[in-house]
Amino acid sequence: MMYLFRGELRSPTYFLLCLAVIVALALGANRAHAFEECGELENAYGPFDYRTSRDKLAIVEIAHFTPDVEALRSGNTGQLGGDLDYTLRTSPNHARALIAMANLGRKLNTNQPPGAKYSLPCYFDRAIRFADNDPMVRLVYGTYLTRVGKQREALEQLEVALKLDQGNANIHYNLGLVYLDLKDYPKAREHAQRAYELGFSLPGLRKRLEAVGQWTPTQPAERTGNAAAPK
Repeated sequence: MMYLFRGELRSPTYFLLCLAVIVALALGANRAHAFEECGELENAYGPFDYRTSRDKLAIVEIAHFTPDVEALRSGNTGQLGGDLDYTLRTSPNHARALIAMANLGRKLNTNQPPGAKYSLPCYFDRAIRFADNDPMVRLVYGTYLTRVGKQREALEQLEVALKLDQGNANIHYNLGLVYLDLKDYPKAREHAQRAYELGFSLPGLRKRLEAVGQWTPTQPAERTGNAAAPK
């Protein structure tokens, strides 16, 4: 088969090559837009991977990510948003700081808390650019997207998280919640069962499935476990 391209016949190979160039240019434009809107990742100190460089982050957390900052009670060196911003610029995939920043935005009903250099979506953009293979980043981002009513986008992030960490009960639980919101009951049940088999403790998903007649007593009950999703 031949394709007509600008008035000339071209081979399928030529057509696919042009398509690949267009896709590459679009991806480059998206990356450039991310850099412009959400900033470069370079930082005066770091950035460091939260999973592997905790020792380098201790000095940052002592000053900027204290228990009061994480609990959103008060800032330590200034505004809460400023302390969380500093923490996330030093370690973009700092999962607990991402959760705290998302919770702060929710508490203040704003997309960019006072003192924060970037918007909430930008902090997730930066985290993924820095560590796209970190399942916790995808999990926290997925729960944030669920909160703001973007279930389809949340599903994409949580499915990536699951590929990266298939035995994570928290990911299965949140996937179950999103599938339930989308009324995909078989998928919701599947992930709920897996979450409880892995030890997830919160009964909310099971109760919601029971409320719509999508859970039976013969299915596994939840066991003791810990949740790590944003509050």
